[in-house]
Amino acid sequence: MSTSTSKPLHALGVQELHAAYAARELSPVEVARSVNERIAAYEPELHATWLFRPELALEQARASEARWLAGKPLGTLDGVPVTIKDNLATEGDPMPLGTAAYDLVPMTYDSPPAARLKEDGTVLVAKTTMPDLGMLSSGLSSFHELSRNPWDLSRTPGGSSAGAGAAAAAGYGPLHVGTDIGGSLRLPASWCGIYTLKPSFGRIPLSSPYMGRCAGPMTRTVADSALMMASVAQPDDRDYSELPPPVIDWTAFEVDPSFIKGKRVALHMDAGCGLPLDPQIAEAVRRAAKLIEAAGAVIEEIPAFMTPKMLQGMDHFWRMRSCIDIQAMAPEKRAKILPYIREWAESAAGFSGAHIFDAYSQFIAARAATIAATKAYDFVISPVSPNMPAPADHASPTNDPMLPLEHIGFTVPYNMSEQPAASINCGYSAEGMPIGLQIAGRRFDDLGVLQFSRAFEQIREPQKPWPEPSTPR
Repeated sequence: MSTSTSKPLHALGVQELHAAYAARELSPVEVARSVNERIAAYEPELHATWLFRPELALEQARASEARWLAGKPLGTLDGVPVTIKDNLATEGDPMPLGTAAYDLVPMTYDSPPAARLKEDGTVLVAKTTMPDLGMLSSGLSSFHELSRNPWDLSRTPGGSSAGAGAAAAAGYGPLHVGTDIGGSLRLPASWCGIYTLKPSFGRIPLSSPYMGRCAGPMTRTVADSALMMASVAQPDDRDYSELPPPVIDWTAFEVDPSFIKGKRVALHMDAGCGLPLDPQIAEAVRRAAKLIEAAGAVIEEIPAFMTPKMLQGMDHFWRMRSCIDIQAMAPEKRAKILPYIREWAESAAGFSGAHIFDAYSQFIAARAATIAATKAYDFVISPVSPNMPAPADHASPTNDPMLPLEHIGFTVPYNMSEQPAASINCGYSAEGMPIGLQIAGRRFDDLGVLQFSRAFEQIREPQKPWPEPSTPR
């Protein structure tokens, strides 16, 4: 096979790769080599991956090439490079969960997203990094090297899907899988300038489901996320919370901007809690709203519906959960967890049962408030985060373990309400850093969010070129 595209092979999307493989113009082996080279060039400064195994990727690519040559590909994703987040199990690989506190024991199974992607013939080029226990919006970890933002290496890529966000922006192939319990897909997507969909709760099965937790695609384009959804949203009976098998044609994401016409869209600019909104973010989101309105949407600004009490309740409940987990560890293991995480978790030791019950009640209050505020609209648009990305070595935007969640007021409501919500780039700061627009939809309308995202993708302001490694090797 030989290439016939001027675009770098590592930057090709799923549709381009599928067409080139089918026409025998391109080999999965050539693409895997290109992605391997891209990762090797960028990783010395980015640190987005763990278990980067170039030869294993090439072995999988050769198997895919043989299927294509025999006319028997496993599907649209056969031969497409993919990365998977540390906390999604892959058989035979340890799962450190971003922390040095756990022993590196090989997993005996594939998580549902990993299983589906393997069944569809993707080429797993690496696992991606995350912070300790997934409890930070940064790439700071006691196990992984510090992950950085490819747009500015002094800044965080966000988290907890830190490596996945950085890898997508850096061009480590088209497909990356992350997870999200309060913003861990959308925050790195916003700060790294990529696209993500946090699906409806239960849409993508997980082997360890938990309230609000979702897996989702992290990609450069809406198309690549939609085509990944066709794979990872398939049933898996290990997840007791999974939705019924979808009767969704994920290829129907492809719409033109007229899709927006007549849609009722809420503009949500006040999170009601947490950090103040950066004026540059506010300006970018309002410009995006004007483009959406010009395309025919009926836009109505809505007031805040989250409260400081709701955010604090979630924080305190999660502190107690982590406190119990950490206290169960042997002292020598506990000592290996990041001090920030230990201080945050151990501060819950004195909370009463009544306090924790009230804290848990705030999840229910947030769910009710989110649904009540958004049910009259087809979609809700808002900032993803109130702040631009923090310094890379900060654990969180405040870097204060007693104020750890001040940046998730726009994102966490949709984890609790179980509604789908995406992040798509809508502009840049004066320093050239990306700014994300959140697009949330009604529960179960994952396809609608993809369609609205695709329509906006076609009318948004011109995009800057993707970042390049500063020290090519």
